Amino acid sequence: MQNAPEFYDEGMPCGVLTAEPLGRVLDYRAPEGGCWLGAFVQVPLGPRRVVGVVWGPAEGRFDRAKLRQIIRVLDAAPMRAELREFLTRLADYTLTQLPMVLRLATRVPGLADGPVTRKLLFRGDGLPDRMTDARARVMAALDEFGGAGLSPGELAQAAGVGTSVVRGLVAAGALQERAAPRDQPFARLDPARPGPVLSDDQARAAEALRKGQGGYGTWLLKGVTGSGKTEVYLEAVAETLRAGRQALVLLPEIALSAEFLTRVEKRFGAKPAEWHSGVTQAERRRLWRMVGQGCAQMVVGARSALFLPFQNLGLIVVDEEHDTSYKQEEGVFYNARDMAVLRGALNGAQVVLASATPSLETWANAQAGKYTRLDLTTRFGPNALPEMAAIDLRGQDLPTNRWISPTLQAAVTARLNAGEQALLFLNRRGYAPLTMCRACGHQIACTDCDARMVEHRFLQRLVCHQCGATAPIPTTCPECSAEDRMAPVGPGVERLEEEARALWPDARVAVLSSDLFGSARALKAQIEEIAQGGADIIIGTQIVAKGHNFPHLTLVGVIDADLGLSGSDLRAAERVFQLTRQVAGRAGRADKPGRALIQTSQPEHPVIRAILSGDEEAFWQAEADARQAMGMPPYGRLAGIILSGPELEAVFALGNALAQNDAPLRRINAQVFGPAPAPIARIRGQHRVRLLVKAAKGAPLQTALRDWTRPHKLGANMRLVVDIDPQSFY
Repeated sequence: MQNAPEFYDEGMPCGVLTAEPLGRVLDYRAPEGGCWLGAFVQVPLGPRRVVGVVWGPAEGRFDRAKLRQIIRVLDAAPMRAELREFLTRLADYTLTQLPMVLRLATRVPGLADGPVTRKLLFRGDGLPDRMTDARARVMAALDEFGGAGLSPGELAQAAGVGTSVVRGLVAAGALQERAAPRDQPFARLDPARPGPVLSDDQARAAEALRKGQGGYGTWLLKGVTGSGKTEVYLEAVAETLRAGRQALVLLPEIALSAEFLTRVEKRFGAKPAEWHSGVTQAERRRLWRMVGQGCAQMVVGARSALFLPFQNLGLIVVDEEHDTSYKQEEGVFYNARDMAVLRGALNGAQVVLASATPSLETWANAQAGKYTRLDLTTRFGPNALPEMAAIDLRGQDLPTNRWISPTLQAAVTARLNAGEQALLFLNRRGYAPLTMCRACGHQIACTDCDARMVEHRFLQRLVCHQCGATAPIPTTCPECSAEDRMAPVGPGVERLEEEARALWPDARVAVLSSDLFGSARALKAQIEEIAQGGADIIIGTQIVAKGHNFPHLTLVGVIDADLGLSGSDLRAAERVFQLTRQVAGRAGRADKPGRALIQTSQPEHPVIRAILSGDEEAFWQAEADARQAMGMPPYGRLAGIILSGPELEAVFALGNALAQNDAPLRRINAQVFGPAPAPIARIRGQHRVRLLVKAAKGAPLQTALRDWTRPHKLGANMRLVVDIDPQSFY
């Protein structure tokens, strides 16, 4: 790619990479008028026309005269060298075929469409003879958009009038209709607008980020919950915009965006562009094109926003960088946190990793001096961190099928009497995690997965959380035919809601769980209503821990702090610590003091003690020491190999063949564990077997894995997936 010519004259051979699963660059002849390196093009592939990118020189394996010609160059800004290099290195790191990675960067509707225009309204030459209040609002609304044209419907909506008022202004010559490109630039953000007054802590951190602009660098912005990390990194955004560069802010949860967008609009006078599954296809197309033209200054998005074709990216912020949702575990297995650092380095951009409870990987990189650490040690304003205490369930008189202890019940009642909000946290969706026959002990399982069906009373169905299959809630045991003996076992948030309504019948109870909302818009609306005082008791899964600000919330009750401590997950302690500290931090974020009560049957557990003491550095150091002693990440390397197929014997045979022929791994002193059935050994009818490879930190793991897996042929309908740096082991 380094020696590729920048321009290919008509008829010259060039290499085109498509998102089709062919595994290589294809040779074509440049079209009439030639094409640039990085140009998005349409090419013939068999009988079809597909989209590709001019990737570099042709491989030259075919007679030039027999090469097919590129059909046309598409109306899109060429893919810049930094993005092509980013995709290439991501493919190499994750051992993914390059076309699959390219698909992440070209997943936009209408890319192959030609230039499309629509009719927009602009100010005309004169004013109407009679200026009514409604007409004045229309003209003012048009001016607010800085001269950018609006469609008749958009203008009427912005002014709060009917379209007949707009049509009247067109007829009077006050508005003029002109054809304009379908995809318009986003409203300009103004970095000169004054921001909020910062605390001393915030001001020092913001100044450090401002001074660091202009080149690559990665920062850990570590601040206690409520310390104002967002306001600090928005100052870095402002500095980026002043320099004429673009900023990207990644959020772990789509429901966070509503509150965040409001804060951005208040700071810069306009909303940023959004990129996530909740925006329309038309908005996705518009954003993709405008980012490539430099007409979208700031993007707020999910992890896939890393693959947008930024023209001049100067800053990447990964908010709540510890969050597990940044790891993609299908298709291309990558961690957006780590790939943000790579993209920042290739673009000469600053990278800010923000969290109150950073991942051990990020903490260790800061300790080693690879990242610069900025600490915010106090909450912004007068509000203090919540008081934290444990409720030892062994000493509570808790009836069967009850999960809210008397101590927690009394604390919630006191808050309700004071007109404040309480949050009950349980990281289990649905009504009950298990449905069992009390006559024979049979447990209802998914027919396609080795997983128990979860009862969801809101849906009146049993649901498999692995494949999404549903089934009616049975009244008769399918094993012994006993009637009316099927019983839910254990609590989910829906069952907790039932208990809360019984304990506090006059309270307004709201449940926040991703499966209870049909759209991201509905979830956002519920969060906004709660923040404005629209509920007395909030019951939620981990979605409530992700950055929400509920000013009236003063009590958090963690129903089962022990839930994640069992099992052999490498990161179990880290995740329980992070999640519990994060959810506790929702309390007392306004002018009233907060309290967090943690129900546990093992208050002496080191993780519970660390949560209560607040000595985070001691916790991270202890975790780091344990991982280092075992040679585990971030002080060693891991790769998961997931084999799947319809026949268990064939899948295990492949696993055994890999384990017995591990010479490429032994050359780098790597160890192979397995094969063994995956913890969930069957999903969607596919049997799953795992192997785990462990190597030293500096070992050339990808090369060894490639040499190890390449000779083995997959049987019919079998898959082999490599997960570098696995975050889960299901």
